[in-house]
Amino acid sequence: MKARLNRLSLSGLGVALVGVLVSGGAAWGQSANTSLSPAAAGSLLTIVLVCVLATYIYMALALQTIAVKTNTANAWLAWVPIANAILMLQIAKKPLWWIILFAIPLVNIVIVIMVWMGVAEARQKPNWWGILAIVPFVNVIVPGYLAWSE
Repeated sequence: MKARLNRLSLSGLGVALVGVLVSGGAAWGQSANTSLSPAAAGSLLTIVLVCVLATYIYMALALQTIAVKTNTANAWLAWVPIANAILMLQIAKKPLWWIILFAIPLVNIVIVIMVWMGVAEARQKPNWWGILAIVPFVNVIVPGYLAWSE
């Protein structure tokens, strides 16, 4: 679920950045000296989108590798946006109805921790790796470690 949350967070960041750039353009346009050129805004947007795409690919590869190493069926579901959450629940051996809990604010943080703890246990790693799934920047390392460590 962490991979799902992380992808959603990054895609939400990209959408928010676009919204700020679009709505902020009017405010920037009030002062001719400080306006952001369309080329600069496009370049910034391109950089953000490339980073979001790279993170999505990394997380999908990590989740697919974890699924293969835990002998979970349909590892290709790691590439499908909502289905990857279902795949993580299967890897962690949690009930599928937990997918509903990801839509509840604050509850989803607890669920993400519990699911990543289950994924870590499925990979025979200490379950405290699941707690690291909510630590910024470390949460990107956790799926890679669980996927590609021995």
